[in-house]
Amino acid sequence: MADAAEDAKQKEALNGQLKEYIAEWRKTREKEEEELKKLKEKQAKRKEIRAEQEKKLNQSKKEEEEKQRKEENERKAKEAEEKKKRLEEAEAKRQEMLEAQKAGGDGGKKSAAGAPQDARREMTKTKEQLEEEKKIALSIRIKPLEVEAMDSDELKAKANEIFNIIVQLETDKYDYEQRKLTQELDLKELKERQKAQLRQKALKKGLDPEALVGKYPPMIRMYSKYERRTDTRTYDDRKKLYEGGWEVIRAESLDAIWKEKYEEWSKRPSKKLPKWFGERPGKKAGDAETPEGEEEGGDEAPAAEEEEDYEEEEEEEEEEEEEEE
Repeated sequence: MADAAEDAKQKEALNGQLKEYIAEWRKTREKEEEELKKLKEKQAKRKEIRAEQEKKLNQSKKEEEEKQRKEENERKAKEAEEKKKRLEEAEAKRQEMLEAQKAGGDGGKKSAAGAPQDARREMTKTKEQLEEEKKIALSIRIKPLEVEAMDSDELKAKANEIFNIIVQLETDKYDYEQRKLTQELDLKELKERQKAQLRQKALKKGLDPEALVGKYPPMIRMYSKYERRTDTRTYDDRKKLYEGGWEVIRAESLDAIWKEKYEEWSKRPSKKLPKWFGERPGKKAGDAETPEGEEEGGDEAPAAEEEEDYEEEEEEEEEEEEEEE
């Protein structure tokens, strides 16, 4: 009974401790949740503030871009207007000069003097600039027809005038085409003359007749100025002259000598080796012993002869090398 009472007391104590721990854990958990809520609210506020700031920045950028675009468009329009005015003035002056030329006055000489400068200016202009000038010139030259205000006689007169202008333009076109053809023929003839002169010049210098006529300059001819004949060989042919020569001949002769000596060496008589510590090298277990006379006396004479031959061959090779050098 006493043990059961003690167990019950211990259980009650443990239960009390657990309840305290749980209560404390719940309190800490509530605090953490409150802190998290506060942080999330701060984060949301910051996001809103940033979104507003970005919106303002984008709005200001758009306004600046629109302002710059407007300024650019205004500047371009102003430049186009000034350019148009200048071109109109130039076209008006040109028309006056043409009229003066047709009239046969002194304006023709002045215009002929200023033509090269105008041509240079025209060459430096871009395609866009030329197109713009063309449009402005056409707008000045081609004036709108007020057909509604004209009667039948005026319309006939205007049609005849336009027809005469077309005929004049066609005649001018034909004249310019014929002039172009004659200029091309003249240029062709001048080029042929130039080629003939260059051929004569090349022959005088001793070169090939077509050497100076081509697109590229003539090849450099490598020959001595004291030679009477011109060396017309190519660079590769002249280069191959110095390849090989005495070195090739010497290498061939040495190769032939080596082959001859190798054949003599391969035909030499087989020589037995001397004994080493009483045994002949290379002797197998079942071979009979070699008599002493054959080893010493029989091999001395051929060995001496071979040494003499070898010395003579070495002397001959040295003499040959000296002669070749």
